[in-house]
Amino acid sequence: MTARRRLRDWTEAGVWPRLHAALLTELRRADLPDLDDCSVDGSHVRALKGGTTSAPHPSTAHAPAPSTT
Repeated sequence: MTARRRLRDWTEAGVWPRLHAALLTELRRADLPDLDDCSVDGSHVRALKGGTTSAPHPSTAHAPAPSTT
């Protein structure tokens, strides 16, 4: 079984939310989660209601080479 299939199976089985809940339970039991030191990385949070963009995204395509003729 490949790691990709195992990840898919675990995701479909709901392993990640249960693991997250179990970890938080253990941390709370040990009085460890100090929310003053927590942060959220927004690069992994979906914008469910869309959003606005402040400027067009620059192209990441390579520029064509200059003509030598």
